[in-house]
Amino acid sequence: MINPKIDASWLEVLRPQFEAPYFAQLKEFLIAERQQYVCYPKGGDIFAAFDRTPFDKVKVVILGQDPYHEPGQAHGLCFSVPAGIAVPPSLVNIIKEINSDLGTNIPLTCGNLTGWADQGVLLLNATLTVRAHQAGSHQHRGWELFTDAAIQALAQQRSGIVFMLWGSFAISKAQYIDRSRHYVLTAPHPSPLSAYRGFFGCRHFSQCNALLQQQGLAPIDWTRIQ
Repeated sequence: MINPKIDASWLEVLRPQFEAPYFAQLKEFLIAERQQYVCYPKGGDIFAAFDRTPFDKVKVVILGQDPYHEPGQAHGLCFSVPAGIAVPPSLVNIIKEINSDLGTNIPLTCGNLTGWADQGVLLLNATLTVRAHQAGSHQHRGWELFTDAAIQALAQQRSGIVFMLWGSFAISKAQYIDRSRHYVLTAPHPSPLSAYRGFFGCRHFSQCNALLQQQGLAPIDWTRIQ
């Protein structure tokens, strides 16, 4: 049911979570859910963010709340959809801000962000599964404990990571981040309801790259969207 396809570096960091009582309860819940409902993403993609971006390679963290809940959309990376799937409104606004910030011309029809994940951008949802057509249906079942532990591990064991927190939910995770060790960029959520309140014009993508380059790290090629 849960396919633990996850990079070995993350498996080591998160092993106490996999062995915790709450995670056993979470697994039981997911087994029951999948017996009754269609759930997303597919089992092999649940931990895709951790599998594509090893713990020691994380340079940037972008946080989402829930996987997409319509067919074909969710593949384990927040905000991202597989190539060929219609780009959701929040991701359209993210691409618009990148193009405005960096002077690029990324098509608004491309939405697969695996190219970011492969460069060290952890695209992490707080909840890693969802029931089809029901946003938020797997919240408060244990996933938040698991993903909070991942954020805390990065905050405590790494340094110099750029956390890009959009919207009140993501910004609430800043409580786990030592700003003397890391960089925290905050803005309203890129959804159509709030993007015009300050997401547009936040210039997080150029700021992020400047912060990485100050540390002697390669900038992120934000145009790597399929």
